[in-house]
Amino acid sequence: MVDEVTSALDPEPVGEILNVVRMLADRSDMTMPLVTHEMGFARDDSDRMLVFDHGQIVEQGPPDTIFTNPSHRRAQRFLKAVIEHV
Repeated sequence: MVDEVTSALDPEPVGEILNVVRMLADRSDMTMPLVTHEMGFARDDSDRMLVFDHGQIVEQGPPDTIFTNPSHRRAQRFLKAVIEHV
């Protein structure tokens, strides 16, 4: 599990760390659970995405589906709040 590996970092190291995660994913066939608020990374580099609210999964599926048509109200609110930053 990789939990908020880019938390509290300046933008330059964030990009470097995300590149390392991409490289690891490309070079292996392992499942890599990753907790992140980097929505662009989640959208572009994930096979599957989960949205949590108070420790419960409220939305799950392919990132394209989650970003374009979230069904749960909490996922809708969260993505609406961050979508212009992605």
